[in-house]
Amino acid sequence: MVCRINCAVITGVEVLPVVVETDICNGLPSFDMVGLLSSDIKESRERVRTAIRNSGFVLPPKRITISFSPGNIRKTGTYFDLSIAVSILSSLEILQCETKDKMFIGELSLDGKVIPVNGVLPVALYAMEKGIKKCFVPKENSGECRCIEGLDVIAVENLNQLVMMLNSEQYYMEETKTEEPEETLYEREDFRYIKGQIQARKAAEVAAAGMHNLLLIGPPGTGKTVVAKAVPGILPDMTKDEIIEISKIQSIAGTLNGRMVKRRPFRNPHHTTTVTALTGGGSVPKPGELTLAHGGVLYMDEFPEFSRNVMEALRQPLEDRQVIVSRAGGSFCFPADFMLLAAMNPCRCGYYPDRNKCSCTEREVCKYLEKISGPILDRMDLCVYMNPVSYWELKEERQQESSEEIRKRVNIAAEIQRKRYKDENINYNSQLQGVLIEKYCKLQKGEEDILKEIYEKMDLSVRAHEKILKVARTIADLKEKEKISMDELAEAVSYKIIEKGGRI
Repeated sequence: MVCRINCAVITGVEVLPVVVETDICNGLPSFDMVGLLSSDIKESRERVRTAIRNSGFVLPPKRITISFSPGNIRKTGTYFDLSIAVSILSSLEILQCETKDKMFIGELSLDGKVIPVNGVLPVALYAMEKGIKKCFVPKENSGECRCIEGLDVIAVENLNQLVMMLNSEQYYMEETKTEEPEETLYEREDFRYIKGQIQARKAAEVAAAGMHNLLLIGPPGTGKTVVAKAVPGILPDMTKDEIIEISKIQSIAGTLNGRMVKRRPFRNPHHTTTVTALTGGGSVPKPGELTLAHGGVLYMDEFPEFSRNVMEALRQPLEDRQVIVSRAGGSFCFPADFMLLAAMNPCRCGYYPDRNKCSCTEREVCKYLEKISGPILDRMDLCVYMNPVSYWELKEERQQESSEEIRKRVNIAAEIQRKRYKDENINYNSQLQGVLIEKYCKLQKGEEDILKEIYEKMDLSVRAHEKILKVARTIADLKEKEKISMDELAEAVSYKIIEKGGRI
């Protein structure tokens, strides 16, 4: 008798259907598995055989053949163990239940315990989309699937428990636990503790409201890192779709910790990061830092210290908001819609143009700044030069605005954007492109004339022109204004064209 069990495989971040078929017949005792399998699946043969025996079931000395179809898709991962065990037990008629409306996900230990695995959430979502009614998952992974409507997610602790549930058709559904109250966001990295830097604070608010890229430039000790680490505390609240999308990526990466995400990701790779670690890939393609930052922030401190290849690898993802990795086994598309937040010094010693501290020559300064190419700078929506904080600002007793107060304005602006773009398949101003910019960032005659003059005199690129319009649209949304006025346009221009002792 041939038994078929529904399962799925994760390729990159895409979920593809897989059917586990088992046939047990007379012949020389053997245990064969076929279907373009990776080594970790081939090793599951001994895990499953031992888990079944230690759970009290007997495998007869027969010829066991297990096929993973379709045979042209590479299968990887250890979450097939439970499907293999169920298919064998069903073929032996130890399990006597219908399995076509069920899916099984999990790794087995040698004593039959079901071990948590990565990628349960996207597979469970796929099961729901395909009309599967019940999904059996490791108990530690069940929390991340509670948000799925229309699918019964059943937590399993061991193989014996699973057999008892299937044969009795009594499924013990865990009650949905009340979500723990969200912790205070980044108490130490709060904008109320940042002294001075009014322009940087405002730029961070605009960047968070529209999910724009932000570049902070200034000498050491001016607060670039402090501002950057406070940005996650003012990012807009996530929608339900964003929570699911980000949680799927975190589940595949193994960083979900058994429950849905509560905060937007904040990734801070070291400047020695490689291109592969940033973009993703490997022999079995996995998400890189760009994809792990999807929906959140990618913070690159000491920006010029990253290798040229790493910085140039940002070009295509910043435009297309996805990473396409091509390998011999095929092409893999990883989502990469993130806010790039970068910080840098104006020169190698960090103090240019203060000649009392900086001893760099003009040539050394230019050589240092040339590490960041024009196309990368052109993709930064906002650029802010941060001057040293004066002693008067440091000792000022006036209470600064807190992250929570800023976040309220950001959420209002974000909600305005979501309502405006509800039919455009985008959420934020930074995602506007082409005709959508013309449609939603219209200027009055006076503002149009001013922008035309700036465009020609400053020799701006088309991309820089579009960035200015999108930032101006966000500033207007923060003020809850329907139209972009001269004030918003002037502020947006000031963020895009910065002048300091040296020019960038």
